Amino acid sequence: MIIAIDGPAASGKGTLAKRLAAHYGRPHLDTGLLYRGVARVLLDRGEPLDDPALAAAVAGALDMGALDESRLRGREMGEAASLVSAFPAVRGALLDLQRRFAGQPGGAVLDGRDIGSVVCPDAHAKLFVTASPEERAARRHRELASRGDPTPYEAVLADIRRRDERDSTRSTAPLVVPPGGRVLDTTALDPDGAFAAAVALVDASLAGS
Repeated sequence: MIIAIDGPAASGKGTLAKRLAAHYGRPHLDTGLLYRGVARVLLDRGEPLDDPALAAAVAGALDMGALDESRLRGREMGEAASLVSAFPAVRGALLDLQRRFAGQPGGAVLDGRDIGSVVCPDAHAKLFVTASPEERAARRHRELASRGDPTPYEAVLADIRRRDERDSTRSTAPLVVPPGGRVLDTTALDPDGAFAAAVALVDASLAGS
């Protein structure tokens, strides 16, 4: 059973994916960490983020087991990941890695920007999790503040809108509602409400209704 969860930045898809994976007893992959991992390697090496060949080479050699999530979070890494993820060669290099994870016995839960549309188009359940830009920015602002990051709300909102534009207009694997995807707007939902709604949508997909 493969569950694909897509959506824009700070929509709550990552939190939902983790809870759904626990609920259904399946492994979980936050595919955004792969792109953040590529950006982290480039930054650590002092390499530019705008060189497609360099980024693709790093992606091709990426060790998923060696990713240090504590160094991949934060506003800077989100912006860096958004830049390298726009390169077709990077997405191509990471595609097989994601598909192998999804294809393990019993399936998996994956979240990202192109899981239901590109990585796992035949997933048993596809969710597109979204929320208003203002609500997503408020969530990200609270998250950053909890980590001691003083970035103003207005800057976070501008960043969200910039990433939305980049993700939805890139030539390769743009952010879209995948065919057969069920949209879940979490703007007015708390985490438990969003989880309950997500379970209902996944169960309906699995039941073929």
